[in-house]
Amino acid sequence: MILNFIELFIILAGFVIGLGAVVVIDLHGFLARKSNYWTLATTRTHKVTKPMIWVGMTLVLIGGLLNYSGNFLLVHLILSGLLILNGLFLNFVVSPFLLKREREGMESELLPDSLQKKIIISFILSVIGWWTSIGLFILFLL
Repeated sequence: MILNFIELFIILAGFVIGLGAVVVIDLHGFLARKSNYWTLATTRTHKVTKPMIWVGMTLVLIGGLLNYSGNFLLVHLILSGLLILNGLFLNFVVSPFLLKREREGMESELLPDSLQKKIIISFILSVIGWWTSIGLFILFLL
């Protein structure tokens, strides 16, 4: 009984931490598309949300490995893999770009259209991946 509680707590904590940070940074990013103010806020906010997303993703991955089996586990691993790849793009492409612009004093300037388009795709993948993972968890609990 206590082991089941801990296993469920791990995945739920991952969703709270990870998805909470994702919602914050995605909302900032959406507002930053056309606003210098929100571009600056996004650049600063991502420094906090980025590690929280990775902590949440790690807990969700571990929690899923502990809880799921069969098709649930397969779907969980696929969703986690997509979210991790998406996170790697954000972590190693977008974040360094934002930090470089901050060092250059350009942190409030709008991002180039080409990067904004990639971020929109990333946002869509993020929303679908995280919320589908929550749906999978709810199905598992039922």
